[in-house]
Amino acid sequence: MIIALLNQKGGVGKTTLSVHLAAALAADSRVLLVDADPQGSALDWSAQRTETARFPVVGLPKETLHRELAPISRDYDWVIIDGPPRVNKIARSAIVASDLVIIPVQPSPFDIWAAKDVTDIISECAAIKPDLVTRFVINRLFLNTTLGTEILAALAAFPFPALKTAIRNRQEYAKSARNGLTALETEHNGPAAMEIRALAAEIKVALKQSEREKAHVAS
Repeated sequence: MIIALLNQKGGVGKTTLSVHLAAALAADSRVLLVDADPQGSALDWSAQRTETARFPVVGLPKETLHRELAPISRDYDWVIIDGPPRVNKIARSAIVASDLVIIPVQPSPFDIWAAKDVTDIISECAAIKPDLVTRFVINRLFLNTTLGTEILAALAAFPFPALKTAIRNRQEYAKSARNGLTALETEHNGPAAMEIRALAAEIKVALKQSEREKAHVAS
């Protein structure tokens, strides 16, 4: 399965979520992380690591990503694409390559406005990717705030649902990244690790549900 994390707006936490989701899935599967961001943030993260790598990270910020990914990803169960900070030809190629697109949004009106660009392109790609699954994920959430409630209402206006698992604003994500690690390694049973595992589990359920629906339609 191929998962792309995309949003028009930079700074929404795509790379942090990408490396953490890859780490969670790598617990029992073969995972490849693809850095499709010309800034190379995931590659920078990997370069800081001194521990044995749990999954490889490759750079592929190309408009031909959807074609070049197939031969290098065939030995992996999961491929995570850390997308570019703009909706451009690379992002379109990532959409075409993927089974699931995750759109990270922070509880901010700027993130909501920016999300429209990527949702519009996903809708345009529906003709060639009719089975593409798309979900929002709320990132860097502060609990018990008005913005936290408002973002759910704002996302309801989009054609794609939000995952129930929200990622809170926790220092452990940034602290672990300094050494090329993840919160699953620095605080294995901590709250950050637990919510990332919950996110990975919910993503698996969403993809299985999509497979069941496709099988039902085919029959």
